[in-house]
Amino acid sequence: MPNTWNPFELIARRWQPSAAFVRRAALATVVMSVVIVVTGGAVRLTQSGLGCSTWPKCTPDSLTPTAAMGINGLIEFGNRLLTYVLCAFIGVFIIAARARAPRRRSLTRLGWAMFWIVMGNAVWGGIVVLTGLNPYLVAAHFLLTTALLTVSVLAWRRAAEGDEEPRDLVARPVRQLAGLLVLATGVLTVIGTVVTGAGPHAGDAKKVHRIPVDWHEITQLHVDFVYIVVGLSVALWFTLRAVKAPAAPRRMMLELFGCIVLQGVIGYIQYFAGLPEIVVGLHMLVSTLVWICVLRIYLALRDRGPVPAGPAGSPDGVGTAPAADAEVPAPAEPQPAAGTSASSR
Repeated sequence: MPNTWNPFELIARRWQPSAAFVRRAALATVVMSVVIVVTGGAVRLTQSGLGCSTWPKCTPDSLTPTAAMGINGLIEFGNRLLTYVLCAFIGVFIIAARARAPRRRSLTRLGWAMFWIVMGNAVWGGIVVLTGLNPYLVAAHFLLTTALLTVSVLAWRRAAEGDEEPRDLVARPVRQLAGLLVLATGVLTVIGTVVTGAGPHAGDAKKVHRIPVDWHEITQLHVDFVYIVVGLSVALWFTLRAVKAPAAPRRMMLELFGCIVLQGVIGYIQYFAGLPEIVVGLHMLVSTLVWICVLRIYLALRDRGPVPAGPAGSPDGVGTAPAADAEVPAPAEPQPAAGTSASSR
């Protein structure tokens, strides 16, 4: 017997969202995850990391920034407020996934995973402030945000497919090559946090502890892994063409190449212009787009069947919504009626 006091049950009785709405809600969490990465970068690049001197309040005596704190306090506090906006988007996704019938626990679990990552990262961000922007904790703060982005991309993909056992669309070695690309891109991201922790953008105008490594050497290692990612991307593209993989992952490879080229241009501008703040911010934005592209390619190389149809009377209860990036077959050519020749049509 359903629990009449469960708010999710009450919502599900009165609202049956379509599969398309659930997908859009999942996509919104991806977009907000990217926004929170970029705004977090803006906090560092404007030297606003300690714009609020403590946590959870902004100052020991005030929850909000004061006029004396200037623009840095507003930037840091604004980034904190965006956490609530992010939680609201995640909440919409959880409610929509829970209200839609048939209930898909895989989606609600991903939604709650996003929520708890945000809560944990909020507390972690407070520890970062209380420790005076310890560079190791700052790096972990960014990696937790990357974990949030990863789960949101997984939720977006799962909302566009069914719950059948995964079926490979290409040979297993091809998927393993795609997995290697994901791994290399993840290592590239981790090295990038070390570059940031050792580089000139400390996050605050005061003297802030930095990671004690040679900044130029760790930057060169970062560049080396860029070449590894590019090489693996080219190898995967040729492989997908050779095995005649579905069109969707091959199209996603072109999107990845576009992001890589843009990131390369931004990287050279950073190097020759002396790391201007706005260009570094663009570098962070495009890095999230590269990560999204890599994850989507890997997930597009397997299939879980169509999205389960909703109940009769629901927005899409008479059929299933097509999965994102699915190939739509061409309509079959009508056949001549029995007893007629082809020439009579």
